[in-house]
Amino acid sequence: MLAPGLADPVHDAQGTFRAVMDVLARPGQVRALTPGLAAGLAPPEPLTPELAAVALTLTDADTPVWLDAALAAVPAVAAYLRFHTGAPLTDDPARAAFALIRDPARCPPLSRFAPGTPAYPDTSTTLVLALDTLIPGTGLRLSGPGIRGEARMALAPLPETFATQLAANRADFPLGVDLILSAPGRVAGLPRSTVVTEA
Repeated sequence: MLAPGLADPVHDAQGTFRAVMDVLARPGQVRALTPGLAAGLAPPEPLTPELAAVALTLTDADTPVWLDAALAAVPAVAAYLRFHTGAPLTDDPARAAFALIRDPARCPPLSRFAPGTPAYPDTSTTLVLALDTLIPGTGLRLSGPGIRGEARMALAPLPETFATQLAANRADFPLGVDLILSAPGRVAGLPRSTVVTEA
């Protein structure tokens, strides 16, 4: 049997959407998901409740989704997402509107995902990462739109070259990918406009 989706589809999706939009507008800040939302979801492993909540909120039949190797290896994950969202799955990260990353340490280079086009920068890929550590106030230095002065955020696990990749992603603005960062019960955002440097 397929695992159930959102218990209250309208209110849970609205709460998740507000949290995601808020953290993308205010990089460096962390927001809790709707109380009980992630805890109430039990998607097939290794899909986390947070990845599932974001996917069930933001994806639909018009948004191709790419799954990393950890998620793609479990057919039940694809079946769950297809049933609850209708989103088509793609094997090509450059064709994805959303990419779900369960193993961030092995995330493909950001340059492999769609950066959008000069005419349509919004056709880029949004990556959704499942992290173990998501702590504001320490770690990477963030500056740019939505940040007063400077913010810091500790993120793990990540590829060793992640800060360099983010710098290259920012250099192509307004092209580039956006990132939604998740950890148990919470989310944060790193839009392409954010300047990221190592502490």
